[in-house]
Amino acid sequence: MAVICAALLFAWSGLYNIAASSGHLAVTRAFLEFGMTNSVRTQSAMIEAPNLVNDVDRVRLGAGHYQGGCAPCHGAPGEPANPIAKHMLPPPPTLAPHVKRWQDKHLFWIVKHGMKYTGMPAWASQDRDDEVWAVVAFLRRLPHLTPEGYRELAYGSASAQRRPVTALLSSGSDTPDIAACAKCHGTKSAGPTSSLVPRLAGQSETYLAQALRDYAENSRQSGIMEPIAAELDELTVKAVAAYYAGLERHRDRQPEPSLTGDHDAGEKIARNGAPEEAIPSCLSCHGQNAAERYPRLAGQPQRYLALQLGLFRSGVRANTERARTMAAIAERLSDRQIAQVTAYFASLPPLSLTQNMRDAAVDAPAKQGAQR
Repeated sequence: MAVICAALLFAWSGLYNIAASSGHLAVTRAFLEFGMTNSVRTQSAMIEAPNLVNDVDRVRLGAGHYQGGCAPCHGAPGEPANPIAKHMLPPPPTLAPHVKRWQDKHLFWIVKHGMKYTGMPAWASQDRDDEVWAVVAFLRRLPHLTPEGYRELAYGSASAQRRPVTALLSSGSDTPDIAACAKCHGTKSAGPTSSLVPRLAGQSETYLAQALRDYAENSRQSGIMEPIAAELDELTVKAVAAYYAGLERHRDRQPEPSLTGDHDAGEKIARNGAPEEAIPSCLSCHGQNAAERYPRLAGQPQRYLALQLGLFRSGVRANTERARTMAAIAERLSDRQIAQVTAYFASLPPLSLTQNMRDAAVDAPAKQGAQR
């Protein structure tokens, strides 16, 4: 009791200096480090890590987020941390020399849950473990990166410049200067570098703008996209949507990984559905002449499509009316059917929205004649 009273008296007196500028005593710092290390190891004990070795898609996706969400505090090869972050207590560490001390599951727990009293935030979407693992995959690569290697991974096909997406407002929607988007989604000269990222070129303005609004409102969950979309005003949302809608779609320079799943069986599901399982035709909403509020799936990476169907099926992506419709359909799809239908769409050539509409107009008379 005497010890408790003494501690309360000391706290009441205000003699302990809580200023970040004063730093911690060596014994305090050692005690906090000891407690943090053991807490992370205990809390992450039951986590099973996926195989991240040579998973370039995860590395590239994680690098894109790290550049905007982590590097300002932790720095990166050739890019020092912001001076403000360096004066936090504790100061965010330079990660390259620190990640080797942690296992993958430890890094996952830290990135997902953050740390109290350090300024390290939790992941913005707690249901998106797939995104957290992408950051972990990148962190494993980080200690081996040169400044040039980091820029190639983090900025992708975008130029390594720090101007924000709001530059669209001053230079017009036809500008390629949208590094915040292009580092993951590509530009007019190159598509995405990760098959975990959708191709936006040629999607409709209506769909792209609504997707950004859904992210900003947290009705579509993503720890990567939500922080970006939340900073965009409506004018910028429309400008970004117009930019990508106006791009011609093309194949990535890097070949698509080997597709898994029976293309022919996937085509049957895409065209006719599976009536006996109450699965409708995919092309009725996602085909070339579908309404602009729906995404075109032709030429999208199989891994991205399979991931999204998994999110629908698990209920993570089921917070809007359209998403709930897709979630109900995805629940009826087996793993085999998901592999089949995603392989089919990934095998198709990507077409621009204008080309889709033009082809639909040309094909319509022929289809009507064939039905007579």
